[in-house]
Amino acid sequence: MAETTGNLDRADLQIIKELQENARMTVTELASRVGLSKTPCQLRMRRLEEQGYITGYTVLVDQNKLGLSHIAFVQVTLNDTSSKALTAFNKAVSKIGEVEQCHMIAGGFDYLLKVRTKDIVSYRMVLGEKLSTLPHVVQTSTFVVMESVKDIGL
Repeated sequence: MAETTGNLDRADLQIIKELQENARMTVTELASRVGLSKTPCQLRMRRLEEQGYITGYTVLVDQNKLGLSHIAFVQVTLNDTSSKALTAFNKAVSKIGEVEQCHMIAGGFDYLLKVRTKDIVSYRMVLGEKLSTLPHVVQTSTFVVMESVKDIGL
């Protein structure tokens, strides 16, 4: 971890690191872990939130227990990469609940999607009825996950 990042010091970075590991800890516990008293720690947290370093708090869920154990990564190639086409694709893909992540890629294709469904049959329906009908999609390639070795849930 760098000594400073922008206007963040070591204590700010440590607060972020600790909250990433356990956002449910009390401010008192967090303050103890980063070597501050409660009030300065709380003020730093509030500043980190206000400045957009901390954008929210979330719960990690065991998707397998919810019956969503099928993960596929999908390479998407568009037939148009103008600003208007990219905006249309971005807006449309954001509405598909099964798409957990969408990244624009510099390389031999345009986007990489992480798609989660209950099984291969469900995935096939998402691919055929949703992904392949997104604006400007000309080609997709699917890679099915056989085992998740490391997944921090973000």
